[in-house]
Amino acid sequence: MKRLNRELIAHNNLPAFVDRFDQENLPEKVVQFGEGNFLRGFVDWMIQQVNKQGLFNGRIVAIQPTPHGKVVPKLNEQDGLYTFLLQGIEDGEKIEKYEVVSSISRGINPYENWDEVLTLAESETIEFVFSNTTEAGLTYTKETYSPNVSPLSFPGKLAAFLHHRFRNQNGNPAAGLTMIPCELVEGNGDLLKEIILKISDDWGFDEDFKAWVKKHNHFCNTLVDRIVPGYPKDNIERYQEKLGYKDQLFGVGEPYHLFAIEADSTVSKSLPFEQAGLNVKWGDVTPYRDLKVSILNAPHTMMFSVGYSAGLNTVYEVMEDSQLFQFVQTAIEQEILPVVPFDEREKRQFANSVIERFKNPFVKHSLNDLGLNAFSKFKTRVLPLLSIWIDEKQEIPPFMSFSLAALLAYYRPKTIINEEQMIGTRGVEEYSIRDSKEAIRVMSEGWDMYNNKKQTIEQLVQTVLRQEVLWGRDLSKIEGFTQKVSSDLEEIVHSGVRNTLNKVAWKVV
Repeated sequence: MKRLNRELIAHNNLPAFVDRFDQENLPEKVVQFGEGNFLRGFVDWMIQQVNKQGLFNGRIVAIQPTPHGKVVPKLNEQDGLYTFLLQGIEDGEKIEKYEVVSSISRGINPYENWDEVLTLAESETIEFVFSNTTEAGLTYTKETYSPNVSPLSFPGKLAAFLHHRFRNQNGNPAAGLTMIPCELVEGNGDLLKEIILKISDDWGFDEDFKAWVKKHNHFCNTLVDRIVPGYPKDNIERYQEKLGYKDQLFGVGEPYHLFAIEADSTVSKSLPFEQAGLNVKWGDVTPYRDLKVSILNAPHTMMFSVGYSAGLNTVYEVMEDSQLFQFVQTAIEQEILPVVPFDEREKRQFANSVIERFKNPFVKHSLNDLGLNAFSKFKTRVLPLLSIWIDEKQEIPPFMSFSLAALLAYYRPKTIINEEQMIGTRGVEEYSIRDSKEAIRVMSEGWDMYNNKKQTIEQLVQTVLRQEVLWGRDLSKIEGFTQKVSSDLEEIVHSGVRNTLNKVAWKVV
């Protein structure tokens, strides 16, 4: 079977249902640190859409972020091409759209070809820098600087890139770039700028350079939202048979997308995403972050332990289960939406889109994956909503408190692997529990004392809720909260999550 590349396209060997667009002669305008599934299915796909409409007319150079990356060689073997499949539910209809994305001109391994990266920094056509190096990548690392060797960290690479550009362009204000990080970190643009300046101090870069970074480069805070599961290894043979060619970088994503960017009109005019019909919001990112965290992320965190303990494995299975669907829908309608301070029509539209996305049969969103670091997720996603509810209603929200009880039950270990991992059981199945050292310690000690009849469920819950290191406050001080969570957890332990949920749901609905 032939491989996807420009020769394949030149011979018109793509099936008719695959969209394609030739961008080979467009200039390189974007430097992208990262070449993973998300960027290819989000930013690079977006650049393809604006290019197709003649609104941007520029391509992307992808920089490999880590020494052991495997994507750049595949990108270059395929001439920067890959197939992206939009698959899911849109306006109540199932859709399946194939497209060969050609917005990437080339990939560079900076650890082998740092000189190529520095030459790129000199280019007068470069205007934008995008990145997605995961939350761990957007952190400060103290490292040594050598002009001829790639720094290891992403901020280090960008600092060296900007410094070389500054010197090559003699500090030209017009040579400044717009940085648009896509890492899921609040205030990501501000943080990136702060790290760049700190690294500049470490490396002894002069004050003129730092002034140029501050005054003539834009660092945009962003929020990104699209589920891009990536390479479908379980179904790749079926896709290749349908396409008639091999694609090492084949990707799948949901139709929904949201890109919120804090930037002025100069940037928005240079990146005409909205004009191309894309769901891009310019301005303050905070309301959209709050909306996403409250209506999408909070239900994820509330459902994962409930659904998994009920015998399900994916978000889609939860939505297909009548009891669990009622739990999710009622939690959003009755407990979350009333305390989200946003335009009523817009937040309900978003809630409807979330339900539609959860029902996407093509996205295998693992409940166990959603349970990774669940304590911190509950703290940042659910706890703020729970606190507002209690302050406004003077009562405990039953579904939010029930989800916490289910989380504590999910964290009941059979085996302790290390300080950050335990093994739990669902019947005869085992599953991995990963979280912070504090969360693992508190839960392993608490359940051990309960198993050895040294404390009751209520004492276990009270101990957990008191842990300010986990919650940022002492939750046991909330009147009636310990009793409510304890009651649900006791019922879950003895009767199972489904029977307990029936009692909770009956009281609420």
